[in-house]
Amino acid sequence: MSFFISGREIGPDVKPFIIAEMSGNHNQSLDRALEIVDAAAAAGADAIKLQTYTADTMTLNEQSDQFIIKEKDSPWYGENLYNLYQKAHTPWEWHPKIMERAKHKNILCFSSPFDETAVDYLESLNVPAFKIASFENNHLPLIRKVARTKKPIIISTGLATLGELEQAVETVRTNGGNNLILLKCTSTYPASPINTNLKTISHMRSLFNCEVGLSDHTKGIGAAVASVSLGATVIEKHLTLSRKDGGVDSSFSLEPQELKSLVEETTIAHDALGKVFYGPTEKERQNLIYRRSIYTTRDIREGEEFNDGNIKVIRPGFGASPSLYDSIIGLKANKSYKAGSPLSLKSLL
Repeated sequence: MSFFISGREIGPDVKPFIIAEMSGNHNQSLDRALEIVDAAAAAGADAIKLQTYTADTMTLNEQSDQFIIKEKDSPWYGENLYNLYQKAHTPWEWHPKIMERAKHKNILCFSSPFDETAVDYLESLNVPAFKIASFENNHLPLIRKVARTKKPIIISTGLATLGELEQAVETVRTNGGNNLILLKCTSTYPASPINTNLKTISHMRSLFNCEVGLSDHTKGIGAAVASVSLGATVIEKHLTLSRKDGGVDSSFSLEPQELKSLVEETTIAHDALGKVFYGPTEKERQNLIYRRSIYTTRDIREGEEFNDGNIKVIRPGFGASPSLYDSIIGLKANKSYKAGSPLSLKSLL
């Protein structure tokens, strides 16, 4: 089921593909945006992701109550939508410079288009893949346009019902999109681990027969590391240089050292999955001698019966297996033994 984005393999046989989401954490500074690219590359991320929109392609410049964010637990509580998107958007003229920096740092760079004009612009820049954000996963005309580029598509599944996901996947596949990744996502900011429902990852894989992963808005890296054990092959986390610098997404973003830990720990988690295997590994074989086995606890004469008083199951493991203990009790020694001698099955026959 593995496939490639610009030569980078994604699938269960390789370590998770880590995407650092820049979003609006550049705080409207191109220099800071370029620093975030550098930080993502230094931390070992595979890709940096942008968002391609303007306030005008996202909403209307209206100040009525309907255009105000009212959720008190939102980091954007009280913000007007148009003003928020003005602050958060990545200027389109920055995209080539950011992508060039990413190329120089040997890290992929692609983006989430939020309308059809953004798809056209990103195509002009020859991006290697497209990401559909959770809030756009019901925008079937947008998904159709992206699918027709024939490039890999990553879709976040936040907010979507199963029926809506089926529509999105069908739209991709009936319009030539063969390389599809679905990311389990909880679209609250930050997301609670209790509402993250990672078990959905393995269910999505079997249901849609595609690569799956996690777009994670929880704080820290625990949920992301855990997702690997459930089959996540792609993990996306927001990245900022420092949360204390503020920014529209800073409260639920990782700092560079945390992203580095994410890369390391998800790699360890992937390696630890291994395969179904029983018995000692090659490395373990050298420790077999430290298991328990049957030893004599005192001198035993030839013809004397073995009993609980003269044999014992102890470490090391040079003697017969403890599983033979009950069978040996009551047998007569066919030779004499010194105290502290291993009883081997061969010597008992």
